Amino acid sequence: MKKQIRNCITFLLGFSLCTSVYAADPFKIVIDPGHGGKDPGAIGKRTREKHVNLAIALKLGEKIKQRHGDVKVIYTRSNDKSVGLQDRADIANKAKADLFVSIHTNAIRSTSVKGTETYTLGLRRSDENLEVVKRENSVILLEDDYKVKYQGFDPNSAESYIMFELIQDKHMDQSIRMASLIQKHFKGHSGRINRGVRQDAFLVLRNTSMPSVLIEVGFISNPEEERYLMSESGQESLAGAIYKAFEEFKSEFDKRNGTYAISEKSGKGSERSNNVMPEVAIATEVSEKPVPANNRRSEPVATKAAPQTKGKVIYKVQIMTHPKKLSANSSLFKGVKGVDHYIEKGQYKYTVGASTSRSEMEALRRRISSKFKDAFVIKTMDNKRIN
Repeated sequence: MKKQIRNCITFLLGFSLCTSVYAADPFKIVIDPGHGGKDPGAIGKRTREKHVNLAIALKLGEKIKQRHGDVKVIYTRSNDKSVGLQDRADIANKAKADLFVSIHTNAIRSTSVKGTETYTLGLRRSDENLEVVKRENSVILLEDDYKVKYQGFDPNSAESYIMFELIQDKHMDQSIRMASLIQKHFKGHSGRINRGVRQDAFLVLRNTSMPSVLIEVGFISNPEEERYLMSESGQESLAGAIYKAFEEFKSEFDKRNGTYAISEKSGKGSERSNNVMPEVAIATEVSEKPVPANNRRSEPVATKAAPQTKGKVIYKVQIMTHPKKLSANSSLFKGVKGVDHYIEKGQYKYTVGASTSRSEMEALRRRISSKFKDAFVIKTMDNKRIN
C-alpha cells in the first residue's frame, strides 16, 4: 500500500507551495536456495546440493543488502529446512516480488560434464533438459499431499509436461533477459563454461507471477567442479556473478519505471530511511552567461534564486536517483555543484540546473555527460516531473 506524504514550503512572502508524494514499495527479490532439510538434492562425493545452494544464496542476498538500500531481499529458506515447491512460489507471490531467483546445483551420470546453465519457464526442448526437470520437480514426491496440491502432476511422466503447452508466461521476455545476464557474468566474472539459457517445465517457475529463473550453478557430479562449488572462493565468485546480473536487471527495471536508481558502494551500503521527511527544494536557475573557452570543464553552479515559478514549465537535468537524501557535498555528485532534488515514488531524484529553456538544459547535460552518462533532461512543474 502506498502512503501519501504532503510537503509544504512557506516562502518569505507568506505563500506556501505544497506537493504530494507517494512512498512506493521497494524492489523485492526472492532468493530461493533449492532443496533443503530432508531433501538433499543432488549428492556429490563430498557434499550435497542443498548446502551449496544455501551458501551461494545467502552470499548473494548479503551483496544486494549491502549495496542496494532500495531493495528488499526475501529468502524462501535461510537455513537447512524443507520447503515445498508450491510454498516457495507462494512466498514470492505473497510478497508481490519483482524477481524470483532459484539456485540449484546440477548432476549427471557423466563425471566429465561441467558448466552453468540458467532456465526460464517453457516447453521441453531436449531429453537432456527433461532429466534435469524431472530431478528438480521430483521433490514434490516428498510432500504428503502432492497429488492434490499439484493436481495429479507426475514429475516422472513425460506426458505430464504436455500441460505446459497451455501456459502463457507474460514475464517470459524479462525472465530470459535475466537468465542471459546471469550466463554472461558466469562466463565473464567467474570464468565458468557457459551451457546457455534454456527453457523447460519447472513447477517452481510455473507457479510464480513475476520474472523468474532457475540457475544450475555447476555439476556436483564433476569432481573438479564439486571442489569449486564447495570452496569459499567459488561460492563467492558465483554469488558475485549473479549479483552483477541482478544489478543490470535492476538498472533496466528502474529505467523502464523512470527511476534511474543507483547503488551506494561505500562498504556499509545504503539503507532506505523511513525517518526522514521528504523535502521539496526551491528551483534555481543556472547562469545564462556563456562559458569561457578556457573554463569549459567547470561544473554548473546555481547562481541565483529563480523567480516565482508556480504553474510554469521548468526544465532540469536529472543526474541520478537515490533511496535517501544526500548531503550537498556527497561524493556521489562527483564534484558537481548546485544539485537540487525532487521526490517521486519514495525516491530522491537529483537534478542540476533549472530553466524555461530546454536547449539550455540540453547544453548543460552535454557538459556533465562525462560524469553522468545517463543524465537526461526532464520537464517539471511546481517541482514535480511532468510528461
